[in-house]
Amino acid sequence: MSTIDAKPTVLIVDDEQDVADLYALRLQDTYAPVTAYGGVEAIEKMDEHVAAVLLDRRMPDMHGDEVLERIRAEGYDCPVIIVTAVDPDLNILEMDFDDYLCKPVDTSTLMTTLDQHVTTRNRNEDLERFLGIMGKLLVLEAEHTEAELSENTEYRALKSQADELAAELREEVGDLEEIVRTHESIARGG
Repeated sequence: MSTIDAKPTVLIVDDEQDVADLYALRLQDTYAPVTAYGGVEAIEKMDEHVAAVLLDRRMPDMHGDEVLERIRAEGYDCPVIIVTAVDPDLNILEMDFDDYLCKPVDTSTLMTTLDQHVTTRNRNEDLERFLGIMGKLLVLEAEHTEAELSENTEYRALKSQADELAAELREEVGDLEEIVRTHESIARGG
């Protein structure tokens, strides 16, 4: 954002032009959407003015996972929200995204997710890290059994990290429980 009154820029990355354009239309009252119809175009349009990215995973020119890696490697720290039809597997534990939504995604879910991440990013880094971890945990819990997850060392470590951060944040953030309830209400599973 270049000025205080400007809408936050959201880069919408999806190889299905109709989907990207629909998201842009849904967000235009609150955000300044910029569309990219593939991974290569997303990398070209990414800059320091982007407040958040909505990123599809399965794209023919460059996989969303690679786009995410490139965004992070180039030093961009804005929230990246995966919005995809790809069911999450345990490999997402290693990915550096902030939230994961399975298509189809309604307007309310898009707005709530973006609002929460863009707002908390400007408020508290620990809270944003906590919400990113919670997003991963919640999407995995929606897609996998408790038995599968309890066997995974990375999942257990992330769950422990979330518990520790929550304990620290309860003292710092007065409305943490409300933020967590809102975050948990977001429909992530496919």
